[in-house]
Amino acid sequence: MQISITQEELQRLEADFLADRANLIAMDAVMQNGLLSSAKNAEAQRSTVHEFSVSLKQGEITNQKQSGRCWMFAALNCLRFQVMKNLNLETFELSQNYTLFYDKLEKANYFLESILETLDEPIGGRLIAHLLTAPLNDGGQWDMMANLTQKYGVVPKSAMPETVSSSKTMEMNNTLTEKLREDACILRRMHSKGSSETELRQAKEAMLKTIYNALCICLGVPPKTVDLQVRDKDDQFICDLGLTPKQFYEKYVRISLNDYVSCINAPTADKPYYHSYSVKFLGNVKEGRIVRYVNLPIEELKNAAIAQLKDGEPVWFGCDVGKRSERDMGLMDLTLYHTEQLLGTEFTMTKGERLDYGQSLMTHAMVFQGVNLDENGAPNRWRVENSWGKEPGKDGYYVMTDDWFNEYTYQIVVNKKYLSEKALEAYAKEPIMLEPWDPMGSLA
Repeated sequence: MQISITQEELQRLEADFLADRANLIAMDAVMQNGLLSSAKNAEAQRSTVHEFSVSLKQGEITNQKQSGRCWMFAALNCLRFQVMKNLNLETFELSQNYTLFYDKLEKANYFLESILETLDEPIGGRLIAHLLTAPLNDGGQWDMMANLTQKYGVVPKSAMPETVSSSKTMEMNNTLTEKLREDACILRRMHSKGSSETELRQAKEAMLKTIYNALCICLGVPPKTVDLQVRDKDDQFICDLGLTPKQFYEKYVRISLNDYVSCINAPTADKPYYHSYSVKFLGNVKEGRIVRYVNLPIEELKNAAIAQLKDGEPVWFGCDVGKRSERDMGLMDLTLYHTEQLLGTEFTMTKGERLDYGQSLMTHAMVFQGVNLDENGAPNRWRVENSWGKEPGKDGYYVMTDDWFNEYTYQIVVNKKYLSEKALEAYAKEPIMLEPWDPMGSLA
């Protein structure tokens, strides 16, 4: 059997391609319009319904702009929902810049501590290469957000508004990443020359000061106290002055994040259901809670999400938003594109196989604000609050079909009261530690 592509084989391939009338039509269409535009299913768009039997009312849509803070925006959208409900407000927004500042600072510290823990690892090994890939990128996880709010609280957006660097993070990230990689180089060089632990820690302290200063320059100095001054739906003026960020959280958000459990659906052979999992070297606040999941069948995720929505509370979730979705329409639907028919092939991998072979992983976090239940009480579409501004979808809201949920939703966060005893017992057990590069270690 030949191992190279020969001229004779190329001639056969070309002749077979040109002999099929459908190939010629497809080629003309795709060359002029692009693959997905040519494969778009008009019926999927026509059948999209932006109405839901269970639908919560949220404030004005938020916009993360040119930053990767979807996980943070989604979490703060869940928290501001509580503020609005508690204060009877039409809309409200919490400062994403405030939590960004402390997330970057904590991630820098976490990275430097990870370097100190791995000083004897080979520089060419997979672990060090992984740590150096993205020391403090924008992505994150629910447990990381819980760490930030529990340690630093939250503040109104007016107390620490967006800056150019918070809305467009690439320049800041690239600069701080270069500095942290240099810091890693310095610490490992010092270790190789016999520096003591005290000397290494003194160097790390100076490095962290540089990061802190840079964050202040880019994002501003975080406030120590904040004032709440708003009018509610009844035009009553609410004024509460001199609150610390933690006091603001305790007084106006009120929910305990320790009551919330992160549930994943990862149907791979190495992750049996009803087990707890964590990921090595994944986190932000070093002394905070670890990133922990319980792996559950997809139906248990749905049932918990529906129960929480019915009780009037939104649901944070993570998914692979770029698959079978369309930004402008705001639609996530497996039937959105007729790509298989256009290319004359099939895509047959299962959800688990896509995870195993690098075809899919969690890339984006949003919030479920509703669900439509059919006559049998089963979900057929989900109402999704995104953080890409008002233009995409319907005023910033997306529709997700239930079939899409099955294939590309990987994580939800719900109050533990909506989970089975079996799930809670599994979550409470010592987690199985996954490698840092496991797909469940991806950051939204």
